[in-house]
Amino acid sequence: MTSSVVHSETVPESLTRLVMNHLREIPDFPEPGVLFRDITPLLADGQAFTELVEGLADHYRGRIDAVAGLESRGFILAAPLAVSLGIGMITVRKGGKLPGPVIGVDYSLEYGTARMELRPETVTPGLRVLVIDDVLATGGTAAASISLIEQAGASVEAICMLLELADLGGRRQLPGREIDSIVIF
Repeated sequence: MTSSVVHSETVPESLTRLVMNHLREIPDFPEPGVLFRDITPLLADGQAFTELVEGLADHYRGRIDAVAGLESRGFILAAPLAVSLGIGMITVRKGGKLPGPVIGVDYSLEYGTARMELRPETVTPGLRVLVIDDVLATGGTAAASISLIEQAGASVEAICMLLELADLGGRRQLPGREIDSIVIF
């Protein structure tokens, strides 16, 4: 494992090892100086991906009523987890990708703004929701998505990120929230 990896105390250490053993690091992608962490080897390994989903299902079973996947790689994680738990999946999309009616939240990027949207009728008021995505970086996408889910009447019970880039400060955008990051860099 990379020496800068931190294990989150809120998730089983076996999940951290599983993800790290199936992570590919690509220096200077997409530009010089960036170290890209590729999760596709994990997704391509059927046994490892199944282990991840089953481990997450065991961790969240009984605590949530729905899984909200954030576009786009969050969908890859949310769908099999929801199926494993026998619960529904909520899709939170980037602006302009869902037919109306939708509710949306704008959030700041380094140079501009972006928007997350969802169809409010896909959220049953009172649901306990897990928000899941592949990476927590600056926290803007997660914060906007949580706001949408709560506007629709559900409560966000937990947040799960496969990877967290701690230096980018995403946790500061989610004060008071429990964040289960499987691997923290």
